[in-house]
Amino acid sequence: MTSTGRDRDDDGRARQARPRDALGRPLPYDAVGVEPVSEDPLPPLETLAAARELLDVGRPFSAHEVLEARWKDCPEAERPLWQGLAQLCVGLTHARRGNPTGAQRLLERATGHLTAYAGTAGPTYGLEIDDVVDRARHCIETAVPE
Repeated sequence: MTSTGRDRDDDGRARQARPRDALGRPLPYDAVGVEPVSEDPLPPLETLAAARELLDVGRPFSAHEVLEARWKDCPEAERPLWQGLAQLCVGLTHARRGNPTGAQRLLERATGHLTAYAGTAGPTYGLEIDDVVDRARHCIETAVPE
């Protein structure tokens, strides 16, 4: 934490200094939260594997962070893919937090990015984009707040 009392590094970028719950909500500094994920980008297939594992254990916010790190480091042409996937995870996070409006908005943004990307010849790293969007839509529509 910087002298300003905010979780920032020396360059002013936000850092994960506060513990968080499984849905990314900040906890008091002395609380025990979930293990933070690395902010370093992973190669594409490792990114997808890590995001899947996090989703499987109910941590869509952390999956978003893994995907976001890739999105910020990927080739320009792939940004709609990684941004869309990250936004799907944020949509799931909103749904599980009980915010259906936020979940729907993120789903729409994500669908736009992923649909646009599917129309390119860009790599999908084994993902069937339409299936990913359909599954995310189903999860968001059926999510029950914890």
